[in-house]
Amino acid sequence: MTFDDMKSASPIVVYTDGGCSGNPGPGGWGCVVIADGEARELSGGDKLTTNNKMELTAAIMALSVIRNTERFSGRPITLYSDSQYVKNGITGWIFNWKKNGWKTAAKKPVLNQELWQQLDELNASMNVSWQWVKGHAGVQYNERCDQLCQMEMAKFR
Repeated sequence: MTFDDMKSASPIVVYTDGGCSGNPGPGGWGCVVIADGEARELSGGDKLTTNNKMELTAAIMALSVIRNTERFSGRPITLYSDSQYVKNGITGWIFNWKKNGWKTAAKKPVLNQELWQQLDELNASMNVSWQWVKGHAGVQYNERCDQLCQMEMAKFR
């Protein structure tokens, strides 16, 4: 195995965050994709959205960038989110939602179904390890994602 082969197999680390000022209200999302010694930041927002939509969008955007970057193909990904909603949804709840025709245990339609479907499709095509990280606890890249969210929200105030 050459050095380039080892480099191309190295894991990708991702941090994501989403937030809202009011719920619904102006929202933002941010993510940091760390690979090959570089940290790439992405962010965006919406003038009227929810916190959960922004949390999901951050993960979708990060995984979309990875999938669309040829040199990242097939590499393992560790994704850190401070959202239990995202982490528990994609690693647990989604299996019953799909089995039950996108209905919750209470037989109500799953909120944000279209975003969950996008995230599920990305997750199924990649090798993602989902991890929860405590928000606002001094974790460098989680804090940076929060700053990106705040910057995006400020655009709509």
